[in-house]
Amino acid sequence: MDLCRATPAERAASLPGDELVAADVVMDRGFSLAAAPGEVWPWLVQLGKRRAGWYLPAAVESCVPRSRRALRHLDPVLLEHRVGDVVPDWGGADATFTVAAVEAPRLLLYTSRRGRTDLTWCLHLSPESAGTRVHLRLRLGPVRRVRLAEVGGGFVDVLTVAGLAAGLRERVERPDTLGR
Repeated sequence: MDLCRATPAERAASLPGDELVAADVVMDRGFSLAAAPGEVWPWLVQLGKRRAGWYLPAAVESCVPRSRRALRHLDPVLLEHRVGDVVPDWGGADATFTVAAVEAPRLLLYTSRRGRTDLTWCLHLSPESAGTRVHLRLRLGPVRRVRLAEVGGGFVDVLTVAGLAAGLRERVERPDTLGR
């Protein structure tokens, strides 16, 4: 199983948003896709609750009610973000992300507050010889139970990002599977 591990260089890199949260917990994930950043970008822009959903592979989505499955096509209505846009999130009834930075086709930065914890979520795309490297960084602070967030939250994070990576691979690398 690909655990969507960020490289040592990715973990050490400074990303937009790092300065916004004095983080107690930082989760870096990364994966590669065999598609150019411009092909990956629209899929990431439309990601989200009440938008395109959270991409999962078809085998997993077949277990999800149809009304809760992620889009398997690009929707022109969802392909633009502006700084200040608010996107609902699955982290609770009132959980949202606010778009803090957009630099197409390489960077999306979101901010949020969950209780007393601030967070940033940075999605950074960079070209590589075989396509695109996607680096995701989630920063949380202050965190009351750091070890629980690192272990429990880290487990949930790796599973959701692994699902996202597999779902994106189907959508951008094998579009012939989208009708399934």
